[in-house]
Amino acid sequence: MRENASISRLSAELLDEHADLLKFFDRYERSAIGHAVADFVAGNPHEMPLPKFVDALRKWLEPRSKDHFAYKMSDPDAVRTVVASLGDRVRMPFEPEDIAMTNGAFSGLTITLRAICDPRDDVIYLSPPWFFYRGIIRSLGATPVRVAVDPSTWDIDLAAVERAITPRTRAILVNSPNNPTGRLYPRATLDRLAGLLEERSRGNGRRIYLVSDEAYSRILFDGHRYESPALSYPHTLVVYTYGKQLLTPGERIGYVALPPTMPAGDRAALRGALLMAQLVTGWAWPNAVLQYALGDLENVSIDIPRLQRKRDRVVNALKDAGYRLHVPEGTFYLLPHVPWKDHDAFYDHLNARGVFVLPGSTVELPGTFRISLTANDAMIDKALPVFAAAVREPAPA
Repeated sequence: MRENASISRLSAELLDEHADLLKFFDRYERSAIGHAVADFVAGNPHEMPLPKFVDALRKWLEPRSKDHFAYKMSDPDAVRTVVASLGDRVRMPFEPEDIAMTNGAFSGLTITLRAICDPRDDVIYLSPPWFFYRGIIRSLGATPVRVAVDPSTWDIDLAAVERAITPRTRAILVNSPNNPTGRLYPRATLDRLAGLLEERSRGNGRRIYLVSDEAYSRILFDGHRYESPALSYPHTLVVYTYGKQLLTPGERIGYVALPPTMPAGDRAALRGALLMAQLVTGWAWPNAVLQYALGDLENVSIDIPRLQRKRDRVVNALKDAGYRLHVPEGTFYLLPHVPWKDHDAFYDHLNARGVFVLPGSTVELPGTFRISLTANDAMIDKALPVFAAAVREPAPA
């Protein structure tokens, strides 16, 4: 661990734990950003934003009253938009008072865990994960508990989850469709997980919550329908961000929602806990203009059929070249296996040819690499021959 009297012990531990990730992004920003490269690293836009998004911001930027830009918690009109959306998509009648507007899923996850966890509680997360789950959990004084998914299907390994549950377990984080695997967890799996959590909650004498990270729940392929864990387990807290469907990760708006099937007393307590968590986290509400605009943005989305066509093109090209990979049911991502024994040499080989990917070690799965399909067509044109040649060329000894 770093020894530095200027920072806290927890800060030092988090810096050490994420050192490889921070080093990678520092190198990536210096080498790739602003250059003519094929950038597959992050779910960032590489084309101009949706015109309807820009039009909505222009419309609502104009002040309507003296308090147009005043402190804004959860705007009632934005909340009504979310309630209607959840009714259509999740098929449940959420109550307006059970919606907390947030500045994206990152803060939504943070305030949710802050509201339900005490220091030294355990929080189970599924691996491979989004790379900041561990950091969020540890920053709250809780303990992250890694449970690997089934490597043959990328589905939840329920037996492994059961083994990981202890009397200290307070929550499990479920991200479906999953970043980075693209796996959409089926309703039958979620129902069995719900039964397990209910049984172990009774045995522990303390509720185990399910935190459902639904950031990619509208990025679905092949006609799949999203099944929220809230339909299976009443003690689910739903976390959503509009940044994926709009492909605007820098303009942050989302929410945390408590389902109506959760007991009324629990919901009442969690409302207050979420409110306080938003305050002490650092005003974790979205900015006023985004909340005003949400009614205009709710049904705006990137072109999912086009994204699926990019998925099919890249998957087929990689498979034809000899790569092993799962065909994702959703998200922006592919997760192929590295064809060389020396993973770092493979990434260096790609980088030297202007192709940047996310190393699998950043998502706890060395030997793989993540590709973001938000790359534009020119980037894909540039990268596919490089990927194919890497399989044909002899790997370094």
